[in-house]
Amino acid sequence: MSAPKAVEMRIVLTNDDGIDAPGLLAARRALEGIGDVLTVAPDQNRSGVGRSISFGRPLHVEEREMADGVVGYACSGTPVDCVRLVALGLMDFEPDIVVSGINHGENLGDDITYSGTVAGALEGIVIGVPGIAVSLSIDRPWHETADEENLGLDARLHFDAVADFTARLAKVALKGLPQGRILSINAPNLPAAQLNGARVTRLGRRFYKDELVEVRDEKGRLGYDIYNNPPGHHPEEGTDFAAIENAEISVTPIHLELTDTAGIAEISAWDFASFLENGGRA
Repeated sequence: MSAPKAVEMRIVLTNDDGIDAPGLLAARRALEGIGDVLTVAPDQNRSGVGRSISFGRPLHVEEREMADGVVGYACSGTPVDCVRLVALGLMDFEPDIVVSGINHGENLGDDITYSGTVAGALEGIVIGVPGIAVSLSIDRPWHETADEENLGLDARLHFDAVADFTARLAKVALKGLPQGRILSINAPNLPAAQLNGARVTRLGRRFYKDELVEVRDEKGRLGYDIYNNPPGHHPEEGTDFAAIENAEISVTPIHLELTDTAGIAEISAWDFASFLENGGRA
């Protein structure tokens, strides 16, 4: 009597760069080696949307062929919307894990609060499954790399190493990642042979150098450019920044517990009742 066939891992894959992003394609191909992949991603680039959701308007979803001809789903909403649609049963697919990426750009340190890639993985916590956010540290946005085949080797986007790493990690994370956690993966833009390994890290700290710059459009309307200088970071050992600088893949565990436990003790002595007009009820 033959043994029953093992049930494949069910993976919902999303991103914030959009359904046509090459990093999403690389992730899907690697993940197909370990399970059943459902790709649901924004219909256009929605980088930097964080955990935003769409309300007050209907979401539209349509089948879309990816570059290799495999069909995914393009959604008019955000990465969080994409994951929630699957969780609510639109595609009749109950996910075991959420993977978000591979993002065309790093999500390190404080930047994760802006990241739609990380937000997509965090929605795994909300629906009760593990999540993995995956990002590639590069110097340019994905939509400027269409001619990468004409560039030198060092200028290309090396998704394969981190894609394969993520597929192997997903099998372990499904069973071993503590509940209510996700993993944020950042990889140097290097081929596998040039990587120095991988390590667990903590989030580093950014510092921002933006300036307020006035700009005018073709109609003469005044606008403002405020995100115009690459941010820096504080050099600290053990951080995700340090791993990238050492040509290592960074693996950072993250959760949604935002309560400052130490802060509760510190402010408990404040007389909050006195802040009410009548001092509160007796």
